[in-house]
Amino acid sequence: MRSTKKPHYAWVIFVVAFITLLGASGFRSTPSILIDPLHDEFGWGRGTIGTAVSINVLLFGFIGPFAAALQMRFGLRRITIVALLIISLGALGTTQMTAPWHLYLLWGAVVGTGSGCMATVFASTIAARWFVARRGLVMGALTAASASGQLVFLPLLTRLAAAHGWRTVGVTIAFCALAVVPVVGFFLRNSPADIGILPYGAPDDYEPPTALTNPIRSALSALNDARRDNIFWLLWGSFFVCGLSTNGLIQTHFLSAAHDHHVAATTAAGYLALIGGFDVIGTIASGWFTDRYDPAKLLIYYYAIRGVSLLFLDPTLTQGGFGLGGFMMLYGLDWVATVPPTVALC
Repeated sequence: MRSTKKPHYAWVIFVVAFITLLGASGFRSTPSILIDPLHDEFGWGRGTIGTAVSINVLLFGFIGPFAAALQMRFGLRRITIVALLIISLGALGTTQMTAPWHLYLLWGAVVGTGSGCMATVFASTIAARWFVARRGLVMGALTAASASGQLVFLPLLTRLAAAHGWRTVGVTIAFCALAVVPVVGFFLRNSPADIGILPYGAPDDYEPPTALTNPIRSALSALNDARRDNIFWLLWGSFFVCGLSTNGLIQTHFLSAAHDHHVAATTAAGYLALIGGFDVIGTIASGWFTDRYDPAKLLIYYYAIRGVSLLFLDPTLTQGGFGLGGFMMLYGLDWVATVPPTVALC
């Protein structure tokens, strides 16, 4: 009788991480949904909500290096569960807010801190610890789960806000984050060494990284070393442009811009979901390319495509229909395709 070879547990970790990022990603898309409802109920302008988004995005990036160090010191599973609980707390808290500073604190600071422990830093930790072979592909797939989940959630959350009020959005986001906690608790492992195996594709003499004794000092030391490297600043600048042109521009302001062009909210959310669908294809393909081609050259192509695409945003938004749909498909392919080659160059 032929024996069936069990899959490497790294692929179980990959599935758990994919579900975690997908389930926790809805919170990143919420500010664009809340702009008009919060304006109608409280009279808050786009600048007020934009400030909360800025705080969120700033912490999302700033927390990353410290989250990575904490994951090495205290364990990936423990930090991930804490991050999901923080996100749930912040999302639930927004349902009770009545003043702008509540939004800044809850959605900006609390959710920003929780989200900073997830997404790119979580995906890169999984890829680095559990995979030697297929690392670029795994990084691309996990990045796609995080980015696309944000956009795929949009149509559902937009309909919920329209039918039952904007507070149901916060409750839904909190529930999604909490629902992932048992999955993480039961299946996620901190490293292959915890279960006595090597990372996928690792040689027999592979040596895992040692745990950090002082994660804050280690993170600050790494940042201090990086600031002397010109390549670091090039990657920092390019990734800043990546976030500015995705989360900062399209994801946050597209729904309001579409409303100004007389596009229904649910239709506009559908366009953003189209980006999410094509982002899965583009980011996974980017991970595959990163395993085979020069990451620096890939970044040149990706940013060139993104820059040219943005030239067509205003005319296609005015025209609507197939033209706008075509823009969304092209932009979706390049949405966060920059992440796998950027991580490979770090």
